[in-house]
Amino acid sequence: MEPRKRSFFERLTGSIRVPDEEPEQIRTTTIKGDKKPGGWMAEESEEAELAVDVYQTGTDIIVQTMVAGVKPEDLEISVERSILTIRGKREENRNVDDSSYFLKELYWGKFSRSISLPHEVEPEEVDATERHGLLTVRVQKVDKEKKNSVRVKSI
Repeated sequence: MEPRKRSFFERLTGSIRVPDEEPEQIRTTTIKGDKKPGGWMAEESEEAELAVDVYQTGTDIIVQTMVAGVKPEDLEISVERSILTIRGKREENRNVDDSSYFLKELYWGKFSRSISLPHEVEPEEVDATERHGLLTVRVQKVDKEKKNSVRVKSI
């Protein structure tokens, strides 16, 4: 059986999904390649996926996500007509030996998320702010009913 990709929550907490069919008892599960010597979870080389909230107002689409511990210069936000992508890296700057940990659940490393937006947006009209670890990206919707009169000039 091919191993399935672990969810962001499972990587974040170090938990493992166990099928419900197993009898109720204390379970010790080891997935091949998941443990370091000493029993700690191995670092994964893939990018984690951010959890996001996406909602709209009359003129904007707002995307919010938690990026606590990430410097603004370590975030990259790109916008196309209907796709918003957030990329970054959370650096672990502690010099603690793995054998000193009792519990290690925080996620460190690269993360990204691409969101297909429900409306076409203006890629030039983007505002991103971070406050107390909450990143808020506000993107202006394209106003398809907006009309522009063009004055003809005589040369």
